[in-house]
Amino acid sequence: MASLLKKLFGRSEPRVAKINPLGVEVTVDGSQTLLEAALSQGVAFPHNCTVGTCGSCKCRLTEGRVSAITDFGYTLSKQELDAGYILACQALVKGPITVEIESAGSDLPAPAQFSGRIASVEDLTHDIKAVTITLDRPMEFVAGQYADLTVAGLPARSYSFATAPERGGRQDISFFIRKVPGGQFTEKLFSGALDGAEVAVNGPHGHFYLRGGEAPIVCIAGGSGLAPLLSLLQHARKNRVRRRCVMLFGARTQADLYKVEQIEEIARDWLPSLRFIPVLSHEPADSGWTGLRGLVTEHVAAALPEGERAEFQGYMCGPPGMIDAAIAELTRLGLPLASIHYDKFTDASTGKR
Repeated sequence: MASLLKKLFGRSEPRVAKINPLGVEVTVDGSQTLLEAALSQGVAFPHNCTVGTCGSCKCRLTEGRVSAITDFGYTLSKQELDAGYILACQALVKGPITVEIESAGSDLPAPAQFSGRIASVEDLTHDIKAVTITLDRPMEFVAGQYADLTVAGLPARSYSFATAPERGGRQDISFFIRKVPGGQFTEKLFSGALDGAEVAVNGPHGHFYLRGGEAPIVCIAGGSGLAPLLSLLQHARKNRVRRRCVMLFGARTQADLYKVEQIEEIARDWLPSLRFIPVLSHEPADSGWTGLRGLVTEHVAAALPEGERAEFQGYMCGPPGMIDAAIAELTRLGLPLASIHYDKFTDASTGKR
């Protein structure tokens, strides 16, 4: 990347980037991105894909100016752009700048390489399967994180853990994997060609996890995006977290709802309360469904009590359109961007999922 940029933009005098709250400064050659400069100088800057699709290197530009190699709006929402957020992996520094990153949790385990084998594949819906992989040794991860899977020489794909972590790590890890039409990995998986296959697993990755505090929680999931939220809720219940929670799950039809009994079981044991709200967008009018219809984001306002909405922390996982709409709605209801956390699924065409 750096050599290509040198050819395109030429060399220029180094610029200084201050990275808060770390309080460190890095020099950035005119041919480097902010992320490249930070990593080359030993700064633990959050990142994963390095090509502008995952959003892990999101940071807020508080002083100075940058230009974008790829439009930041491809990954970031309008609300994030308006608030000054940029992607460090796509940012060329135009002078002295200051950025703020979210400090990683001190207990986030370092990623490592594991060998594994697909132990079981279970149908959840017509286009989502639960895949369990047995590893060569236990992996430690935080609920909400993900791992990169590489099978049969295919490009790596990223999937969120669907089960809660265990003390000392888990040797059997599970994922909810949605079929991507034409996808090299999922076409083989759904045909049965990968049953029992060896898998290279790299992880854990990501900064999507339950933040501390006593604030109430609103969770919004779409499709296979239920995985990290289910992991998060399972782990919170196991650790007797006592925070009010609202859980909205968007699906197309009743046939696309899954793990409902497990969510309802968590809700029964959750203190002080967990309200589970499934929403169907394409359920036939004459099906007898008595629950909510439409887009899941259309029902967020009614699910959160007036006068208390700004107190909530938001946790979301699903397709880009749902995430963008949810960010817009939650900020409209008064949640600050700093209280909204998400994992935005893309597919193989963008190098993730």
